[in-house]
Amino acid sequence: MALLETPVCDFGKQAPDFVLLGVDGKRWTLAQCMGEKGLLVMFICNHCPYVKAVHERIIRDTLELKAFGINSVAIMSNDTADYPEDSYENMQRLAEQFAYPFPYLLDDTQEVAKAYGAVCTPDFFGYNANFELQYRGRLDASRKETAPADTIRDLFNAMKQVAATGNGPTQQIPSMGCSIKWRQN
Repeated sequence: MALLETPVCDFGKQAPDFVLLGVDGKRWTLAQCMGEKGLLVMFICNHCPYVKAVHERIIRDTLELKAFGINSVAIMSNDTADYPEDSYENMQRLAEQFAYPFPYLLDDTQEVAKAYGAVCTPDFFGYNANFELQYRGRLDASRKETAPADTIRDLFNAMKQVAATGNGPTQQIPSMGCSIKWRQN
């Protein structure tokens, strides 16, 4: 498990489109996921300890962001042959178990992760209503362990700002997590 950090936010970069199968059996596009004020695109998986440490906070924050017009979508891009815990069936189980308030999509070709430049799980991309990247940072100070309850909510605060102004904060702390598990060709 390689620990990686996300690159600096490339402000204004357009969100790559996608059509991906959700755990609900429907195919989802970028436009279908977009909220009135923006969209949070999250690259997560089932097995990563960094994702597990913030799982409940992701759900809390995505639920609260809906009130500000920010929708969310989670994409799983890991190689499921080498990481069966991340299989489509296990994605369905996890989404049901935690009542995900967002579509959970399978990027089985890994092309969407490559198009976004995703490097780790979790990897967060916050877009404004014009599909322009405004946030590429961490959820909060959690690592493999959940940070204290009173920790600053970096992603939540940034996406509230995006909803209000269309722009993300200029100072952003990179997300860190397990490397995306790329297929060996």
